[in-house]
This record gives sequence, structure tokens and C-alpha cells, in this order.
Amino acid sequence: MTRITYQGACVLQALSRGRNYGFEIMDFTALPSGTVYPILRRLEDNELVRSEWEDSKDAHPDRRPRRRNYELTDAGRAALVLADERLALHRQMFDSTPETGEVT
Repeated sequence: MTRITYQGACVLQALSRGRNYGFEIMDFTALPSGTVYPILRRLEDNELVRSEWEDSKDAHPDRRPRRRNYELTDAGRAALVLADERLALHRQMFDSTPETGEVT
């Protein structure tokens, strides 16, 4: 299984919530483009996401460049479930009170 970083999990989460292209993902995650695009490339290389360029006829009326749209694969959805479970364990770890009451 591919190692998913916290930021990678944020990108997967954005995709799972319908954010399909770079700027939407950046807005959702508050991560910069220099972080998001390399993560998307890595996720695609590991077959957790797939991408496709939109048709230029869709971009032309808005006078903007074509967007590269990304979507989760089944493996990407499974990776997101594992990342969510890991995050839940981390939250539990930080939410629990140390027995001594002191931070070590």
C-alpha cells in the first residue's frame, strides 16, 4: 500500500467531496499549488487517482485554459479509508489525558 501523508489525505478528501481540479483542491485544503500538484502526480503514479483533460469547448466559453480533472480510483477510496482510520487513532491519542497529568 502506498504511504499517504497528511497532506495527501487532505487531497484525497477533497476529491472525495467533489473537488475535481487543482484550484478547487487548493481552496478546499488551503494547500499551495506547489504542494497540491506534486501530490496529485504522486497519487496518479500510484493509481490512487486518475485524471483527464477537459474538452476545450467546455473551457472556451469561459475564456480560460482547459482544466485537468481528477477522480479517485477504488484504490484511492481504500487509501482514504485507511488514512481516516489513522487520523482517528491520532485524534484519540491526543485527546486522551496522560495518566500523570503531565505532558512528557
